[in-house]
Amino acid sequence: MASISLVGEDLLHIKSCAGLDVDTVPRDISFCAHTILQTDPLIINDMQQDERFHDNPLVIEAPFIRFYAGYPVQLPDGATVGSFCLMDHQPRSFSAHEMQILSDLAAIVEDEFKVLDAATSDELTGLFNRRGFLTLAEYALLTAQRRHEPVSLAFVDLDRFKHINDTWGHEEGDRALIAIADLMKAAFRESDILARQGGDEFIILFANTSRHDAATAMETLSHNVARFNQQAANPWQLAFSWGCVEYDPASHPSLNALVATADRLMYQAKQKQGRERR
Repeated sequence: MASISLVGEDLLHIKSCAGLDVDTVPRDISFCAHTILQTDPLIINDMQQDERFHDNPLVIEAPFIRFYAGYPVQLPDGATVGSFCLMDHQPRSFSAHEMQILSDLAAIVEDEFKVLDAATSDELTGLFNRRGFLTLAEYALLTAQRRHEPVSLAFVDLDRFKHINDTWGHEEGDRALIAIADLMKAAFRESDILARQGGDEFIILFANTSRHDAATAMETLSHNVARFNQQAANPWQLAFSWGCVEYDPASHPSLNALVATADRLMYQAKQKQGRERR
């Protein structure tokens, strides 16, 4: 048996598997949850002889796993998110040659992550691009509906960005984009989905967050930007307008509708402040 598994908050998600007919496993009984806690492979020659797993349901019940070899796999940013693993119904040894094969297969998985990262990430800021955002946000909305949890979305537009480009050049404009992206990364949680929509527009999806709490997070970002402007020796000042909305399936039949609502609220805020959208 072989599988590629990603570890979630509560579940182990088996993305590709041979010899095992299962899609998810509770994280608290998964072997992969142990694998990701270390940098070296996790090799268990006989699960029944290992005190951590001898009474595990996956060992004493179907599929009766006795041997496990898991290699942790990482995203391009270094975060360990899952494992490539081999399993058997019988105890067995694992040679150095087989270990090298396991390592090579895990490296192939990480190469696929790199390809996916290049296709879904914004090269300049390191945030997700629109394609990456749509993919992750659709899944986040479905998860929130299933769990009956609130989700909120904020739309951000830099103020006077065209003025920065026209006055100090596109290199300084890029520095401004990188600066606001870095400030967002610092202000928001790892579970929040941050994306550069394009140009000087950004989107943030706040998982398990009410509109009130998302607005509080946005105010934190505003304070951080103000502190950045005081401390940084840039010829320009960062400023942004934002709109925030809580997801309501009845009002937002699609992710695009949710984004459009937040965009409209952002534009209203920008007009109220007398700022330009360009």
